[in-house]
Amino acid sequence: MNAMRTIRAVAWSFIGIRKNSDYKEDLGKLNPFHVIAVALAGVALFVGGLVLLVNWVVAG
Repeated sequence: MNAMRTIRAVAWSFIGIRKNSDYKEDLGKLNPFHVIAVALAGVALFVGGLVLLVNWVVAG
């Protein structure tokens, strides 16, 4: 359950929409190292997706 909470918190922060009450609750419950790891994985997926999209557009 904590892993899904971390993924959800990182996903909402990527979008930029976050309730202040949820943010304060996450501060006390989430491990900062897990948040950093999930964020890095999310950035890698996003950049990889952009690279694949650009290669597909340029090839087509």
